[in-house]
Amino acid sequence: MDSVYSHCSVPTPAAPVLEAVAPSPIQAGQNHQILVQRLGLMEYEAAWSYQEELLAATLAIKAQNRQAAEEGSPMQPTPNHLLLCQHSHVYTLGKSGKPEHLLLDEEALIQHHATFHRINRGGDITYHGPGQIVGYPILDLDNFFTDIHRYLRVLEEAVIRTLAEYGLVTGRISGLTGVWLDFEEGASNPRKICALGVKCSRWVTMHGFALNVNTDLSYFEHIVPCGISDKAVTSLQQELGRAVPLAEVEDRLLVHLAKLLSAELTTK
Repeated sequence: MDSVYSHCSVPTPAAPVLEAVAPSPIQAGQNHQILVQRLGLMEYEAAWSYQEELLAATLAIKAQNRQAAEEGSPMQPTPNHLLLCQHSHVYTLGKSGKPEHLLLDEEALIQHHATFHRINRGGDITYHGPGQIVGYPILDLDNFFTDIHRYLRVLEEAVIRTLAEYGLVTGRISGLTGVWLDFEEGASNPRKICALGVKCSRWVTMHGFALNVNTDLSYFEHIVPCGISDKAVTSLQQELGRAVPLAEVEDRLLVHLAKLLSAELTTK
């Protein structure tokens, strides 16, 4: 069974609840090792295809393990992957999205050197491009915890803690998945800095998060981001007034993800 979760429609607490994302002890049979691949600039279709390949391989192992359990045979640990990359200018529309939230026609897409794809995550439309850290965890949540809402909160929390290292106070807005500045109720200028959208198949995840670091924010002007028309989008560069090395942000983000998942990360 597949489940899809959107960029904007999964209920969230209004502020960070650290207890909800505290690291869990490793249980027998779980594999908390995650192979990290830093892929650089990669076309969206190639990254999507690679995710599907890794997902299918993990699901095949899980199917073999179910058969082995019935036969009383040894079972094989399932792998966990995290792909980090950037994309060329691309707009993606999730299963519950509205095509009219893309404000460019085919000719205008070409003029902006951008492409458009309908994909199998939840949620509405978003943008990926250079200067943005896109993370695709292909994790078997049976290795960690089988709670998709907690998983989304872990991704958010890792970003919140990373941005805190740059002096930014970020958090959650009730009812809106993602990481926001000026997120308190009644704030005058809430703005999203990180979007999330995932798919889960038999507790194996794909798709993930997009953190705006040195992103060209003008590309968000050509969509209704996540179908939300009354809130802005921002980036680390926009908030700090300077560009930030992506590798530096990735390094810090990986530290927090490893801690929150009680994971051991290895880099390929």
